[in-house]
Amino acid sequence: MELLTSLFELAQTYWPQFLRGLWLTVQLTVLSCLLGFVFAIPLALARLSRHWLISGMATVYSVCFRGSPLLVQLFLIYYGLPSALLQLYGGDVPAMRASIFWPLLDSPFSLALIAFTLNTGAYMAEPIRGGILAVPNGEREAALACGMSRALLIRRILLPRGLRIAIPALSNETILTMKATSLVSLVTMLDLMGAAGRAFTQTYDSSVYLVLVPFYLVLIWAVARIFGGLEKRYNRYLVRRAV
Repeated sequence: MELLTSLFELAQTYWPQFLRGLWLTVQLTVLSCLLGFVFAIPLALARLSRHWLISGMATVYSVCFRGSPLLVQLFLIYYGLPSALLQLYGGDVPAMRASIFWPLLDSPFSLALIAFTLNTGAYMAEPIRGGILAVPNGEREAALACGMSRALLIRRILLPRGLRIAIPALSNETILTMKATSLVSLVTMLDLMGAAGRAFTQTYDSSVYLVLVPFYLVLIWAVARIFGGLEKRYNRYLVRRAV
């Protein structure tokens, strides 16, 4: 009972910064997942390409981003990208500030969004690729027998069917991305985790992190409901079988 009272007081004291952190977490999750999804489709098709160079480049990209920690990628883009561009401009800071890249470099949110989009795209490409491969051969053969070209086959048959099959896996990737956004608190951004960290430095009460639990549970519930609705709508023809 004492713990609940303490949590209620912490939430009551710091609710404005928790709400701002929640909004930042939602923004970063939604934008990085949407952009990552758009990027994942051509990446998945490139992985399935018959051309060895296209397939090889997509495989290398996927292995690099899925094989290294997201925190490393975040640090490389957040700290390394501005440094690399500064070298490109020969160390001339005013010239770099006058360049078209400065609005991007001046925004921690944009840099974090780039890191999360590149990482999420690599992860989302795999379930999409798996969904395309899971399309029954009979449907491919029927489409080819109707005279469809390979591009038309991909656009009308493989992608729509593959994306529907991949919905449950994409839901999982979205939830993982949402939880991973807590890493941005390490690059001076005040998401939910950052807001809790700031409250902790003011109170030295570690129970402040427990206040985050209902926020994340509600977000996960919302993501599960959205993807559950998509699955119910687009996979309604599938018969649910008891295990």
